[in-house]
Amino acid sequence: MTESILNSVLLLSSLGTTSAIVLFVVSKKFHVYENPLIGDIEEILPAANCGGCGSPGCKAFAEKLVNSEDISELFCPVGGNEVMKLVAEKLGKEVAEKDPTVAVVRCQGSCEVRPKTTEYQGPKSCAISSLIYSGETDCQYGCLGDGDCVAACQFDAMYMDETTGLPVVITDKCTSCGACVDACPRDIIEMRPKHKRDLKVFIGCLNEDKGGIAKKACSVACIGCSKCVDACPKDAITMNNNLAYIDPVLCTLCRKCVPVCPTNSIIETNFPPRKEKKVEAAPAAKVESITPRTNA
Repeated sequence: MTESILNSVLLLSSLGTTSAIVLFVVSKKFHVYENPLIGDIEEILPAANCGGCGSPGCKAFAEKLVNSEDISELFCPVGGNEVMKLVAEKLGKEVAEKDPTVAVVRCQGSCEVRPKTTEYQGPKSCAISSLIYSGETDCQYGCLGDGDCVAACQFDAMYMDETTGLPVVITDKCTSCGACVDACPRDIIEMRPKHKRDLKVFIGCLNEDKGGIAKKACSVACIGCSKCVDACPKDAITMNNNLAYIDPVLCTLCRKCVPVCPTNSIIETNFPPRKEKKVEAAPAAKVESITPRTNA
């Protein structure tokens, strides 16, 4: 009995030892060398793993930064220019400084201006809704209101407004990762430059229907009248498929396009109130007194 137990112990010990030796040899044989710089760069990155840089995570982005000779086109939107400068110093490479951007919702079709014509009773998901039907209103281009963009945001920078039924971006929390842009099946969310005081001017509509049809579906829809195009002194506004678009690079934020829009589809944010022009009263006409003549 004792001998059989001893043999079993010896057998198991030999198997364990042999397995350990085999695993050690295999690990050495197939060992993959990792540049220690990858770990250093990963520590510099914000560890958001949001995918805004185009890589599946911060570690993958760190590998791309280390292994690429030219990193001028690579950028971490969450860390911004400060993080990229630290990366450049660590790697001894040059990076291009980029202006910060922020997400904007290019739809203002609230319940008041875009009446519902149908009622959807399926799963509350924009991705599913967009595949099944065109939406609960006659506008097949606007926000579906199910909040896929809000669910995709990892930084609590968005919420659904219960009154309007539209998503709202909290500018101070937005990291420009682009997750909400990818989550929207209607492509109504766009990354635009974040100017000082977060000044922005953009078209809050994506409806490509002709004027009458678009206006019937939503009272603040772009009707393709081109008045904003004529008013822009910098040629920053173009018309395509009955829809105006303001180029954020060419736009100088002069706002001359805003007052000429007949449907108020152009959104301006964080500007001071416009000064009302004082209309000077016309000078009063002189009234000459006429004394009737009397016959002597």
